[in-house]
Amino acid sequence: MSSTLITNIKQLVNVRQDTHLLRGNELAQLPCIDDAYLIIEDGIIADYGQVSNLKYKEADFKSRINCSSQFLLPTWCDSHTHILFTGSRENEFVDKLKGLSYAEIAARGGGILNSARKMNETPEDNLFIEVWKRLEELSKMGTGAIEIKSGYGLTVEGELKMLRVIRKLKDRSTLNIRSTFLGAHTYPLEFKQNHKGYIDLIINDMLPIIAKERLADYIDVFCENGFFSVEETETICKAGIRHGLKPKIHANQLSLSGGTQLGVKLGAVSVDHLETMDDDAVTALANSSTIGTLLPTAAFFLRMPFQPARKLIDAGCAIALASDFNPGSSPSGNMNLVVSMACIGMKMLPEEAINAATINGAHAMEFADEVGSISRGRKANLIFTKPIPSLSYLPYAFGTNLVDKVMINGGFI
Repeated sequence: MSSTLITNIKQLVNVRQDTHLLRGNELAQLPCIDDAYLIIEDGIIADYGQVSNLKYKEADFKSRINCSSQFLLPTWCDSHTHILFTGSRENEFVDKLKGLSYAEIAARGGGILNSARKMNETPEDNLFIEVWKRLEELSKMGTGAIEIKSGYGLTVEGELKMLRVIRKLKDRSTLNIRSTFLGAHTYPLEFKQNHKGYIDLIINDMLPIIAKERLADYIDVFCENGFFSVEETETICKAGIRHGLKPKIHANQLSLSGGTQLGVKLGAVSVDHLETMDDDAVTALANSSTIGTLLPTAAFFLRMPFQPARKLIDAGCAIALASDFNPGSSPSGNMNLVVSMACIGMKMLPEEAINAATINGAHAMEFADEVGSISRGRKANLIFTKPIPSLSYLPYAFGTNLVDKVMINGGFI
């Protein structure tokens, strides 16, 4: 048995026996142990407590780590990303600075369609190499679990290619990875006037192969004006459910689309974005088991109002934080920045933001029994901070890299 003892931890963060989904006032409760130790056996958290109560001798362990002045947190759980893309879209970034809207850029073949053209031109092996490098960079910034969506294929071959790359990542990476089929990201140009034709392609040509090859865990739809209506979203999600895929929905980003209420109706694992929420949408989410995933860096990049986190929390909604890493509206997967922006832009407390980016993010990927907290039996996926004066310093010093080391499955990366 491989055993490791970590001692003199300044503060061990998010220590839990009960790892249920947090909502309302619970989100501000972040259990910590000062002057702590942690024991890892074969990559799994075996025990922890205050150093003064340590009953073992250091000689009993194969390896020992002294963490004087460092905080230890569970790694970030990023439950909404589009990191499988190729190329970049900085030209559209400049177009936005010149005044063009997201919808205007999309209407002239930019946006998602731009990424789709590049995706379909790129061989599968090249895609894997590009996204693998991206995944390694994210892990070094503290991400230990991640959801990855398709949606830049928009053809049968393109979507299947993306999902097969994600499956390869699952097989080869030490990170916890979920795969989401987002064929309903937008309508390809040839189907702009034939929505039924593209929906039929998703249902009859894509989903049966995805189910047969077990290429996805979830199905997602961009429910928004100019993209997929509530009725179209429901049709696609129900088809996915019949094939064993649980729904997630891009909801209420640009307008009161009805996507939140639909997600609740369908029992979606999460509804994501939520920049535009009214009382009906908030109430529906609060009275459900569906998680509201907030993506503050997307709102920031698009210069939109931030998501109403305080209203959602106060209403009793369960919320998570994620990066929405994608080339068009959130070209960063830095979850440390996401946590800072949640505090600065949405007035979340540091404890709320950390919980939303760890344990609730794990729930939004159905990984809470493996990651997202410091709990016995969970994977030893840990962020070792640089010496900092307090936990609140993490979101406060938003421009500083405060991650010293990252451990995945008990080993440093």
